Amino acid sequence: MPADPRSFIRDRAAALGFDVCRFASAAEPWSAGERLAHFVEAGRHGDMGWMETTLERRAHPTAMWDGARSAIVLGLNYGPDHDPLPELEDRSAGYISVYARGDDYHEVIKGRLKTLAGQVAARTGEDVKVFVDTAPLMEKPLAQRAGLGWQGKHTNLLSRTHGNWLFLGVILSAAEFEPDPPEGEHCGTCTACLDICPTKAFPAPFQLDARRCLSYLTIEFAGPWPQEFRAATGSRIYGCDDCLAVCPWNKFAAASQESRVRAREALVSPRLADLAALDDAAFRALFSKSPVKRIGRDRFVRNVLYAIGNSGDPALIPSAERLLDDPDPVVRDAAGWAAGRLRAG
Repeated sequence: MPADPRSFIRDRAAALGFDVCRFASAAEPWSAGERLAHFVEAGRHGDMGWMETTLERRAHPTAMWDGARSAIVLGLNYGPDHDPLPELEDRSAGYISVYARGDDYHEVIKGRLKTLAGQVAARTGEDVKVFVDTAPLMEKPLAQRAGLGWQGKHTNLLSRTHGNWLFLGVILSAAEFEPDPPEGEHCGTCTACLDICPTKAFPAPFQLDARRCLSYLTIEFAGPWPQEFRAATGSRIYGCDDCLAVCPWNKFAAASQESRVRAREALVSPRLADLAALDDAAFRALFSKSPVKRIGRDRFVRNVLYAIGNSGDPALIPSAERLLDDPDPVVRDAAGWAAGRLRAG
């Protein structure tokens, strides 16, 4: 009997630094596409127009590549070495999401995925395609189907082994692999992730309204924020980890062993005054190889100014006032809001 090719692939994946490698059918029907359609129909995707324009291709892996038969789903642990939520107590420092404190995970994973995909293609003689959160593929439902974890009540992937801290990558293959058992849902009656959300972005368990989510607002949304969310962001200036970090399943998680995704010292509780002073060149230098660089200086400084307005620190008034005549109108609006809020005490 020929050796199971999955063993070879798992060995190669582990050698490349992946923490988990499992297999799922890419061709069988699923309900994820229908759920996504309801999400977009309700307008909960906000300004992420690409979700609407790629909806048909996102509906199922074979809608994007009709030759796909199997999915090899890889996970890379990016777990922090401490609970990050107490960092939010320092209101004169900015909070950057754990996933963005090291190198951009797309770049960390992409090369390794391509290497593994080449080995899979050579082994099977079948075509492959590689995905790292940059194409219309629904990675989280595939990961649940492959048994890496399940989509929790916060809609993120949750693992019994790695908690909430897994980066995902997918190789679609025209080869047929025996699928691994899917993972069931293990949230039980817990609602910790829903209860902690500072903007109440979950209209119901397992449902997210991105328009209210601080990760969406700090990263994807380009304009001035609605007033109701500015105070709610606290010191969060790029992403939000509340619903991830509060989850009890994190007690089984371990700190990542991958040096490239570990936090850079400069991105853990950076001082808001320093961040507000960044021009475009300094912003690019500070966030070199970081996913934060993608949003650009103006959007980032807008976020910093909202955090300054929430700091309660009158020493930061000059940092806000210096940006009242910034070339970007959104930055000017945020500066006025922050300065006015601090002056009001």
